[in-house]
Amino acid sequence: MITSKLTSKAQTTIPQPVRAALHLKEGDEILYVIEGDKVVLTRSVKDQLDDPFATFGEWASDADRRAYAGL
Repeated sequence: MITSKLTSKAQTTIPQPVRAALHLKEGDEILYVIEGDKVVLTRSVKDQLDDPFATFGEWASDADRRAYAGL
């Protein structure tokens, strides 16, 4: 069993084995699902709506992704 403590500001550190299992890195979003008296923690998957190229197929080439990567 893996545990962590809650600080006075309601913060905690996600233990390294959990970060490794979920392949979490700095900046990743975490999804919490409440199921009765339990909470399931998962890595949030980026929604295609966040990807401007998902809507416009004509901008889906690798060259376009490189050209617009910084936007």
